[in-house]
Amino acid sequence: MDYKRDEIKEYLEDYIADNRDQYDDIDDARDTLHHNAFNSDYYIIGRYQAKQWLGDEAFNIIGFIKEYEQDNFGEVHTDFTEPEKVVNMYTFIIGQELVNEYLDQVEEWIGGKVA
Repeated sequence: MDYKRDEIKEYLEDYIADNRDQYDDIDDARDTLHHNAFNSDYYIIGRYQAKQWLGDEAFNIIGFIKEYEQDNFGEVHTDFTEPEKVVNMYTFIIGQELVNEYLDQVEEWIGGKVA
């Protein structure tokens, strides 16, 4: 799913730029970058803001999250009655994909050191 992927990617790029000194080694980055960028704080705070962010894609995003959680956890954990939780789980999943893509590129470019 690509809904707002560019926006989430920009968020990740800003996070990396602001915290580059924390990720000197690719292995350290693999262990902590995703958690710190997408799991230690909310991407969207507030029910109204979350509803606006989801827009017409809310049900597609819910389906995407359900599939991800079933595949990875064997059951669904996200509370779909809370738009804020839906947005934040969606950005968690897309963030995971983006972090992996970024770190794979970095590893390829410089052989294991995030510079």
